[in-house]
Amino acid sequence: MNIRRLFAVWSAHFIKTACRLTGKQGATLAGKAALSIYPPILSELAKEVKKDIFVVCGTNGKTTTNNLLASVLEANGQKVICNRTGSNMLNGVVSAFVLNTGLSGHLKADYACIEIDEASTVRVFPHFQPDFMVLTNLFRDQLDRYGEIDTTMNLLSKAMKMAPNMKLLVNGDDSLSTFLALDNKNEYAAYGISQKVLSDENSREIREGRFCKRCGEKMQYHFYHYSQLGDYYCPHCGFKRPHLDFDGTNVRLDDGITFDVNDFHVKANYRGFYNVYNILAVYGAASMANISLEHFNDVLGNFTPQFGRNELFEIRGTKVMLNLAKNPAGFNQNISAVMTDTSPKDIIILINDNSQDGTDISWLWDVDFDRLKDTNTASITVCGIRCLDMALRLKYVDIPSDVEQDIEKAIENKIQNGTKNLYVLVNYTGLYTTHNLLKKMEGRK
Repeated sequence: MNIRRLFAVWSAHFIKTACRLTGKQGATLAGKAALSIYPPILSELAKEVKKDIFVVCGTNGKTTTNNLLASVLEANGQKVICNRTGSNMLNGVVSAFVLNTGLSGHLKADYACIEIDEASTVRVFPHFQPDFMVLTNLFRDQLDRYGEIDTTMNLLSKAMKMAPNMKLLVNGDDSLSTFLALDNKNEYAAYGISQKVLSDENSREIREGRFCKRCGEKMQYHFYHYSQLGDYYCPHCGFKRPHLDFDGTNVRLDDGITFDVNDFHVKANYRGFYNVYNILAVYGAASMANISLEHFNDVLGNFTPQFGRNELFEIRGTKVMLNLAKNPAGFNQNISAVMTDTSPKDIIILINDNSQDGTDISWLWDVDFDRLKDTNTASITVCGIRCLDMALRLKYVDIPSDVEQDIEKAIENKIQNGTKNLYVLVNYTGLYTTHNLLKKMEGRK
């Protein structure tokens, strides 16, 4: 064993333990240290994965899809490396591998399920070439970090060319993801929902794929699901939604989620139409890799979402649902999920503008907040660094809100004086703090 590699592994474990003792997450720092001490460490550890390496990319749904896929593999008795906390840039990926090693510095893993930030794929793929990539969707996200969506697509295309033997599973209902698959030489399959499920209530949403990526003509749709997802076609060049290898049919959302795919009936006690896509992606990835689906519905029933993804807390008689909402498409889907609950409720919205969030919060004006008028909402409280901007955004659609920058005070107020039904929507940097706060208030360890 190379002594520098061993030192890198031990250092990463030490940093992780020290961070945990001080109440910090520490995964990114552990990976950064390991990579600095021994640069080939990720490449060498990835070679120790016995079977397949999956990577999950896309604007929304990465963490849920990746973690659910890992749970399906584990239900089949497999040992899986997974960056479950969502640390998805290069240092976080390194940590996922390094922190799963023993003191010997070696891995014992059958599979790896790795969520990767789209812009980070070109930094990660020089270290290893995955066997499969799942591409969930491509929406506009944090313009000051990523630029226009074409920048993200170019980076993903470059990454795909770096791994020519990698098989793709793409969301066929997303014209941008489909174009990437067709524009590269990787073998691919598509998943999607071929039947119209929702009404046209979301017709005002921002559509990233309005123009054909092949010829520039305005795209036409037989119907939308949400944002640009739906049954699209170009009237000029013939580009259209591909054949769906994994087609979700008979979708029902009135009692959790149920649907059929390839003669398999799926049932999950989740809320939110977007979760149909997450489950389809996992089903498709497992099928492509010939993974048994015997325990699939059991996994769905037992799966606990990573913090901030439909995570439920019970605090002194109040049901608190925590959800991440970091871009227009994700926020609109969170609003749709809230609307399925017709009982009285309180809503807290936390908006920060730290570097990880994106300092440009103009995306708030692309969210259909006026739909909150139809949610039987007793109160809306805005929190975070940009709470006044959020209050102004709501005022423009004639929705009153209370301003309380401190999230702890806002939650405590609603637990004491609210409807006993609280939804907390936060963008990225508010997630970890709010999650830990709710755990503490609930009395979890």
